[in-house]
Amino acid sequence: MTPARRRSAPTHAAANFALRNQHGETVELQQLRGAPSVLMFYPFAFSRVCSSELTEIQDRWAEFADLGVRLCAVSCDSVHTLRAYAEQMGRVQFDLLSDFWPHGAVARAFGAFDEQKGCPTRETFVIDAQLNVCRTVSSGFTQSRDLSEVLEAVQATP
Repeated sequence: MTPARRRSAPTHAAANFALRNQHGETVELQQLRGAPSVLMFYPFAFSRVCSSELTEIQDRWAEFADLGVRLCAVSCDSVHTLRAYAEQMGRVQFDLLSDFWPHGAVARAFGAFDEQKGCPTRETFVIDAQLNVCRTVSSGFTQSRDLSEVLEAVQATP
């Protein structure tokens, strides 16, 4: 198991994006302004590790909600796939965003795309209210991210 790699590079502006969620609604970076947000890239809907991660996020949703955070999980799956995935998961209180076309463009802009595998890497970006990335946590391809660490990073966000 590969340990999580923390990157606390100097704060920098988050890459701009406009992606559709599992409901077909467009979510833009600018909509995240005013409160901390978390952008989580994950490789594939319906895969074992990704499914357990997203289920854990839903199970711990109250902790994110108490911090007033907007959480978006991003993969290169189509909107239709994400809709079916959300239906299978049951209640999903956060956005599943589709970086389907151009394939992985937003993941690439965040430096979270594996060209050999053709999918996003397991990267988490904590974004402050002014839309700056203030913390990045990377996990191995087959390793679930530590949500407690993500929540701590959100709490430490100015």
